[in-house]
Amino acid sequence: MKRHVLITLLCASTVWVCATPRIQRVEPLCWWTDMQCPLTLMFQGEDLCDAQVTSQEVVGKRLQKGACTGLTVREQHNAESQNYLFVGIDVRKAGTYRFTLAKGRKKATFDYTVYPRNEQSRNRQSFNTSDVVYLIMSDRFVDGDESNNSTDCTAEKADKSNVHGRFGGDIQGIINSLDYIAETGATAIWPTPLLLDNESAWSYHGYACADYYHIDPRFGSNELYCQMVEAAHQRGIKVLMDMVPNHCGAAHWWMQDLPYRDWVNQFDTFTVTNNVFSANYDINASDFDRQLNNRGWFDHPMPDMNLDNPDLLQYFKQWAIWWIEYAGLDGLRVDTYPYIGAKAADWCKAITDEYPNLNIVGECWTRPASNVAYWQSGTKNFDGYDSHLPTVMDFPVEEAIRQALENDGSGWGAGMARVYDAMAMDYQYADVNRLLIFVGNHDMDRFADIVKDNDLRRVRIGFTLIATLRGIPQLFAGDEYGARSSDRALGHSTLRCPLLPKEQLTPEQRDLYDFHQRLFAFRKTEPILHHGRTMHFLARDNTYAYFRYTDEGAVFVFINASEEERTIPTAHYVEILSRYQSVGTDILSNTSIDLSRTDIRVPALSEMVVKLTK
Repeated sequence: MKRHVLITLLCASTVWVCATPRIQRVEPLCWWTDMQCPLTLMFQGEDLCDAQVTSQEVVGKRLQKGACTGLTVREQHNAESQNYLFVGIDVRKAGTYRFTLAKGRKKATFDYTVYPRNEQSRNRQSFNTSDVVYLIMSDRFVDGDESNNSTDCTAEKADKSNVHGRFGGDIQGIINSLDYIAETGATAIWPTPLLLDNESAWSYHGYACADYYHIDPRFGSNELYCQMVEAAHQRGIKVLMDMVPNHCGAAHWWMQDLPYRDWVNQFDTFTVTNNVFSANYDINASDFDRQLNNRGWFDHPMPDMNLDNPDLLQYFKQWAIWWIEYAGLDGLRVDTYPYIGAKAADWCKAITDEYPNLNIVGECWTRPASNVAYWQSGTKNFDGYDSHLPTVMDFPVEEAIRQALENDGSGWGAGMARVYDAMAMDYQYADVNRLLIFVGNHDMDRFADIVKDNDLRRVRIGFTLIATLRGIPQLFAGDEYGARSSDRALGHSTLRCPLLPKEQLTPEQRDLYDFHQRLFAFRKTEPILHHGRTMHFLARDNTYAYFRYTDEGAVFVFINASEEERTIPTAHYVEILSRYQSVGTDILSNTSIDLSRTDIRVPALSEMVVKLTK
């Protein structure tokens, strides 16, 4: 896809000294022909209300005479602030167009570019069950360019001695690591937000956006972001953008002059969300609780956006579509989806209407499965609600795996019984293949920190589960070698640690990495694990057995999470084993296994993965 050079206003400072209409920003930054989403430009500057908007086509260095037919103004309307103007545009052909905003004899002009759309853009493919998503905490991953660690136009400077400060990870570091990421078996990357976060502290996490159309200069530039996407695609790696329509940052430029008072949800005093997702579907819930969940602020520096404002909703629709089109993205991850409110569904629908095959995964951090399933598109909810969100994060299975491995699994309903019970809830979901399955991410303690005795054998079991159960696996950078927090008492900042070069791994970490690489290399090329159905078996001895299967073959997985050697009860599996050859290949040891035997022993805290054929 052709890339376009954009003028970045991020580091510019302009002081207006008169009432003449002036244009400081026009968003989206550009547009394309043949888009389904209608285009509404937001002009921001000074004294723009009631300005009359006209357009002319620019040919070469000259304005074309006569009526402008390639781009026309459909409608315009003021905001509450006199410094904004919203202008609906009909686009008919590519070109450069000059907008004139006139108030009497006073005028301001702005040249705007419409590009021809790539013919294949609408039908782009996305991430799915054949993929493995690799989560990168962008600032903490790899510092590929030390020259941008601190910039004059951003508030917080790099300070690697401050565990809560910026470390300098950047887009160049991601580019430099793409071969390593591919080696892990990952086929898609999800970097945490790379857009400008200009808070004075804690800005490294990126979830308090200060400019929706510009990459934070400490990470790189818009152009470098596009280069990262292209470099990833050359290696067969897809790219997801982490988007946050629920809240912006207090340092966002529009917080000094909101277009409308209800652009963000406001209260007489600071009011935080109550985090009660269930109020959205609880038949006993009060409007008070529902509104507080959807309108309360996520945190002090994170104003809650009000997507009930139609101009803001349209702004966010165009923002998501713009980045997909501009950068050639393969999917989106949406932060804090259940906080947004009902209009989140309209936002998702606009994106999937524009890109019918695009996958969007939402963070719906709740349990049990019935609560998570409510947010997945296609679920037959009692209230008729459809989120239009194709994929949800599987927090119930994540919780079950972590609880199963954080102790010895003794007790009724403990250990692997938790995973069995969580998987038994699959009937709740509209599509189990559209679940993002994981054992850890950037917002929870490291997996190697919480398993009993920090035993990497238990980490291996967790890897085996997410590699072979249904859904789309998601890995967290560093977990592949059992990364641990430097000091859990200091909070999540210490788990968001820089990636270690392979030559710095301990022998035990290197063994885990090699296991991870073999396991996910097998998954990458095994369609049974991408599309197969599941049949599982539970024994009350902290083991768990299941088959992923199709008409052509099966993958048998046996997990022994106990601290004693176990014998596989193969006689229990006759109903499915009888469909396939009993002799298969253990893909972890590359040895032949005959599942007709009744004396197959599996060591404590280990796993077996066997490929079976017809």
